[in-house]
Order: sequence, then structure tokens, then C-alpha cells
Amino acid sequence: MQSTLPVQLDTAGYGALHDPRTLPRSLAGRVLLAIAASGLVALCAHVSLPLYFTPVPLTLQTLAVVLIGFTLGPVLGFSAMLLYLAEGAMGLPVFSPHGPGGVAQLLGPTAGFLFSYPLAAAAAGGVVRAVRLGRSQFLGAGIAGVAASFFIFAMGAGWLAHWLHLGPRAAWHMAVAPFLPGEVLKVSAAAGIYSTLRRWRRS
Repeated sequence: MQSTLPVQLDTAGYGALHDPRTLPRSLAGRVLLAIAASGLVALCAHVSLPLYFTPVPLTLQTLAVVLIGFTLGPVLGFSAMLLYLAEGAMGLPVFSPHGPGGVAQLLGPTAGFLFSYPLAAAAAGGVVRAVRLGRSQFLGAGIAGVAASFFIFAMGAGWLAHWLHLGPRAAWHMAVAPFLPGEVLKVSAAAGIYSTLRRWRRS
């Protein structure tokens, strides 16, 4: 009995809590990572700057979403973002404060951006694992970040155009163009962090 107890505890995921390298392989570890990831997006959502010409604020959310996709992979990244949306729907203060919060925010003008997060994280995680360009992961991560940003802007602008009855030009100027420079910086930062983490793990 004494010789099998540690094995039983480890298969339940408790042993992974003491070894970060095995954390993503256990159920308990994956749950903890998903909760932590949703918390990171919530923190970044509160770094928010409203803009007078659009209902879409500037936030750091997409930086967190792309980085989560890179680090957790497509499946767990997708699941973590679904958890984030569920937390918001339950009324937890995880969305940008420049909105009504709760279900109302999931039906408002920025809903397309919010619902793009699971797909964006999955795209970032899937593409960064498929694209291998030399030893450095920075360029591959940059390409994966662009793929994730495509989902974010396409769904965000598409929903805003529907919600406000906008034409393509107006949707571009309200939901895409003002955010492109910041998105380049955020994708570059996420790619830099991810490539640094990969080098650290190899060392």
C-alpha cells in the first residue's frame, strides 16, 4: 500500500504541482494553467484606454491572448479563453471596465473581439508549432501572431459593423486601423517573450 500511494497521487496530478515541467501533462495542472491564463487576460483587460471615436478601447488583452496561445498550445489556449468568456458571462470583473460587464458586454459592440479570443489563441498556438524557421522562435511566433490577429480584427470589425450598421470603410477606421500599430507592438512583445522562454527551457 505504501509503495503505490505516491504513484496514485501523481496520476491524480498532485505531483505535477511540485514540478512545473509536468504541469501541462496532468489534469490538475491544465486546469490551473487555464485559470491562470484567464486571470492574465482579465488583468490586461483593465489596462484600458477609451477612444472618443470608437466604442472599442485600447487594451493589452490581445497581447495576453496571443502569448497564451503560444505557451499553452491550441487546445489548452482555446479552453482557457472559453473559461475567460464564461467568467465574464457570470459577472466576474474580467472584461474591460469601459463596458457594461457581464452578458451585456458579450452582446455589445466589442463582443466580436471577445468571441475571437478562443480562435485567436488556438491559431497562435497551432501556427507557432507548425512554423519552424531556424533555432529562433521569434519569426515563427510573429507569423503565428499575425494569424491570431486576423481572427481578432475580422471578428471584431465584422461584429461592430453589424452592431452599428457600418460600411466596410467605417468599420476599418473604427475597429482596425487605429489598433494596427499597437497590435504590431503587442505581437512583437509576445513573440519576444515566447522565444526567450523557449531559449530558457533549452538551456
